[in-house]
Amino acid sequence: MKRRFRLRRRQDFDRVMRTRRVFAGSAIVAFATPSSSGGWRVGVTVSRRLRGAVDRNRLRRRLREAARASLLPGPASSATPQDDPGYDVVLIGRPAALDLPLQALSEEAARVRRRLVEARR
Repeated sequence: MKRRFRLRRRQDFDRVMRTRRVFAGSAIVAFATPSSSGGWRVGVTVSRRLRGAVDRNRLRRRLREAARASLLPGPASSATPQDDPGYDVVLIGRPAALDLPLQALSEEAARVRRRLVEARR
């Protein structure tokens, strides 16, 4: 995922995490707030209670890929900033996500996006 689409600062994570939970699935918990930059940005975090560092890092990479494929707008998106103001989203990986295929993680990320778009209407 490109750098401009990622949340990187602790302040950004804290600001998003103060909002209500948007989505709680079997593999992902998502928090979101309207973006201050006008575009979609995603931050990924995984608890240290999840097995070892190798598994945590693998899950972080898989969640970023799922977000890139399903949550972020594609390059062919014709939506204007007025139509799609964007959100800052924090995805938290649950232990069940370790055993799910990437396709299932992408589907959960797509559900997060649908929920955000529906809430805006």
